[in-house]
Amino acid sequence: MRAEPTAAETIAGADATAIVEVRAPAKINLDLLITGRRADGFHELDSCVVFTEFGDRVRLHHATELSLTIDGPMAAGLDAGQDNLVWRAAKLLADRLCRSPDVAIHLDKHLPMAAGLGGGSSDAAATLRGLVQLWQVEIDDQALRDLGQELGADLPVCIYARSARMRGIGERLDPMRGLPELPLLLANARCAVATREVFARLDFEPAPSFRAALPAFPSIVQFTHWLSRYPNELETAAMRIESRIEDTLEVLRALPDCLLARMSGSGATCFGIFEDEAALRRAETELRQLRPDWWIVATQTVSG
Repeated sequence: MRAEPTAAETIAGADATAIVEVRAPAKINLDLLITGRRADGFHELDSCVVFTEFGDRVRLHHATELSLTIDGPMAAGLDAGQDNLVWRAAKLLADRLCRSPDVAIHLDKHLPMAAGLGGGSSDAAATLRGLVQLWQVEIDDQALRDLGQELGADLPVCIYARSARMRGIGERLDPMRGLPELPLLLANARCAVATREVFARLDFEPAPSFRAALPAFPSIVQFTHWLSRYPNELETAAMRIESRIEDTLEVLRALPDCLLARMSGSGATCFGIFEDEAALRRAETELRQLRPDWWIVATQTVSG
């Protein structure tokens, strides 16, 4: 079975001049439990992952050789060379297909780097999905996720690009259906932390976790109440590295009508959940007044 494009992926033009555009949405870890440590040193986790309307965009078209260009508000400092995860994804898929990676890729970058939003992984995942469409490849979703895992632990869920419970080191995915669309306020105090360093700062012994069943078709308030039982266990370690994360969480929690505030992934971006768009927009306005120098985005999760 061929991997099908999502509703946000488009193909235009005849075969030789086809242009494929693919969304690379922000990945949000609504919680993150550390459940074990493997013999190879990698940590196992249990995390509810969702994706937002906001993110990057990847555009691909046929070319005589592989190339990558990058622009957008978060493009500064990004290397467009062979070490970029997008480049590596295109080369990996081409090698597996025994074909030349003759594609021009353009990345419109809106997600900050090292921010806990899975930006690089989402870009690489979008590249893989886009190439499947551009090259008209017969490859099923699981095979594509297995390939992506060779590039990083977040690639499988970013290729899936729908709400999921992610376990193991990222390879075990279970759909989370029926979640409400969550109005989210994303905030980053213009700081970054390295995932490897955050995990190195963990000071507790991981233990298996028990997660209660998700209520059927919950409201946002019901879902947030359920979610509040399960923390992001990387927050404390991340705050030891970057104290502005703690300040970000305190400011978000103090905003009117904020139901829950958390750090996403290994940080440093945090998010607040609101009951509706009106509350979200009021909070966004207030936060921009309080912290005009922060990176701030009001968005919502996508259903599915």
